[in-house]
Order: sequence, then structure tokens, then C-alpha cells
Amino acid sequence: MEVRAEAKYVRISPLKVHFICREIVGKNVDEALNILRFTPKKGAKILEDVLKSAIANAENNHNLNRDALIVDKAWANDGPTMKRIRPKAKGSAYPILKRTSHIGVVVREEE
Repeated sequence: MEVRAEAKYVRISPLKVHFICREIVGKNVDEALNILRFTPKKGAKILEDVLKSAIANAENNHNLNRDALIVDKAWANDGPTMKRIRPKAKGSAYPILKRTSHIGVVVREEE
């Protein structure tokens, strides 16, 4: 049984979160939460909230045992990009891309 949680339109670049996602895949949920708790990045806090939501979904909606849950997948995909313009020299314009992410976690019960 797989249970998922997803946070959409989060105002952080997906590349910054993707590095943290690779650290927790395949780990027990308690170990993954410890890794995220002590990672000094903004994306770690967001990923921690999504992981807690997936754990709560597994416990409350599907009656799974928390001790047997492992992180099966974690991802950070591109969301829509907000485009802004910054003035530059000689009347030209410079684009500013404010990226957003769709961050998701899938937990499953270990056999």
C-alpha cells in the first residue's frame, strides 16, 4: 500500500529541494524526519511538512503502522514560473525567473 502527499506551488526552486529529496529515499520515516530536521535548508522544512502529511495520511486514512513505513519516492517538479523584468544598461531588460515547485512524497509499508 502506497500513500502520498503533495505540496503544490511552493515558492522555491525545484533544484534546491531535489538534492534534499535524494537523501531521504529508501529510509525509515523516523530516520528521514531526523535527517530533515537537522538539514539547514529552507527546502528541508518544506519537505519535512510534506513527509509528516504523508505519514498522517497513512496512519489515519489507511490504518498503517508508522514503525513499518519507509519513504518510497520523493520528488520536486517544476511548477509555473513567475516572470519579472529588471531594467539593465542602455534601456535593455533582464528577465527574472521566480520558480515554483510541486513537492511530493510517497511512503509505503515495508514487507
